[in-house]
Amino acid sequence: MPVAVTQAAPTATSPAATSPDAPRGASTRVISIDALRGATVAVMILVNNPGDWDQVYPMLHHAAWNGCTLADLVFPSFLFLMGCAIPLSLDRRIARGADRGMLSRQIFRRAALLFALKLLLSAYPYFHITHLRLYGVLTRIAVCYLAVGMFCVWVPARRLLPVAIGAILVGYWLALRYVPIPHAGLPGRDFPLFDARMNLGAWLDRGISTWSLHWLHMGRLYEDGWDPEGALSTLPAIATTMLGVIAGRMLRGGAAASHPRRLPALGVALLVLGAVWGSVFPINKSLWSSSFVLWTGGVSMCVLALFHFVFDMARVQDRSAVMGRILLVLRIFGMNALVAFLFSGFLAKTLMMLPAPGAGAASLSDWLYRVVCHGAGSGMFTSLVFALGFCAACFVPVWGLWRRHMIVRL
Repeated sequence: MPVAVTQAAPTATSPAATSPDAPRGASTRVISIDALRGATVAVMILVNNPGDWDQVYPMLHHAAWNGCTLADLVFPSFLFLMGCAIPLSLDRRIARGADRGMLSRQIFRRAALLFALKLLLSAYPYFHITHLRLYGVLTRIAVCYLAVGMFCVWVPARRLLPVAIGAILVGYWLALRYVPIPHAGLPGRDFPLFDARMNLGAWLDRGISTWSLHWLHMGRLYEDGWDPEGALSTLPAIATTMLGVIAGRMLRGGAAASHPRRLPALGVALLVLGAVWGSVFPINKSLWSSSFVLWTGGVSMCVLALFHFVFDMARVQDRSAVMGRILLVLRIFGMNALVAFLFSGFLAKTLMMLPAPGAGAASLSDWLYRVVCHGAGSGMFTSLVFALGFCAACFVPVWGLWRRHMIVRL
């Protein structure tokens, strides 16, 4: 499965460039989507790589269980933006009569390659099967891309997309609320409702993990008895991606420009619905609760509307050199977001594996953090400074690709 490197001209003021999901040479990129994707992956790298995990600002730390912080918004925003990009290429190709079987095979190959990259990152640097983990960020991205891409190819009727989202969210809530767990009982009666270890998703993840460990010698869970990227909670994550498709179709069809209030109005409506539903089904990233889907979808919709107005419509980057540079940095990150994310994972593991050049540090990563601290001791600010430096290091390879007008896509 090859990785394609597309030649493009990714300038900060260009209204379009080549889409990751489009044929080579196509011109379907939207500035606001690239910029917001860049901001998202930058914050993702920032959140994942503090200098000291015990010294992190609250908004850069995931909520312990219920609730939503800035860190909790990152992954759903990434899935939302992936959904935005899908109709920018697929809808046009389907309208031109492209073979749906060929499109399906392309989607499947890309999803399979994403999963293969996940396994590679999981195995590095020991490359032993016992270090592999089936679940994870890239696994969820691959499954969501596969499911939503296939849906858009084979169910082109747009009115069915909101129906599918509603069915997924209501069905997921009913399953967690009313389906009894074998040998445990009924949620809310025999054990606490929406408990971390005792819910249908956690029970299913433990079963899958036991099976995969027995037959494949892989499949460990991220947490004790459950996984935040588990199998069942991937269903509502698919709904998050579908919300992105709706936004992408509004941008592609011109509705966001001709009726600029529609996108933010839909975002506000999702925020209200998420808050209301959250009173009975708490906003929870680990469960990827239905209210979490609506709430984070609303945030993503509103921020995308803001980016669309600022960069696509008002084009402030043409009148402000500072905004132009900010946009350029965001787009450089966004146009090769997968490269930045993968590089950050390999770099973090490498720094933790390499020995420190002097005594008193457990690894090169620990030694570098001590250099940042300069003897002042670890604190939230120094931890953030280290994370910002790490993020800057991850900018270097994508900047190099931009300098060569390259977009790496699956």
